[in-house]
Amino acid sequence: MTNFKEADAANVFDKNTPYPERLRQAYYLISQAYGFSMEDEPKLDRSYFSRRKLSN
Repeated sequence: MTNFKEADAANVFDKNTPYPERLRQAYYLISQAYGFSMEDEPKLDRSYFSRRKLSN
């Protein structure tokens, strides 16, 4: 159990935080919001997308 000051210091998300750590934190928040774990992430359904050549 931590107090508010310790919890606030552990949840740093500002410009001084390295970019890879900010990405890891953001990915964790996204995984919590959408209900999947970071170890068992959902796979991209590639059948949903299509590609074709643009004509001029």
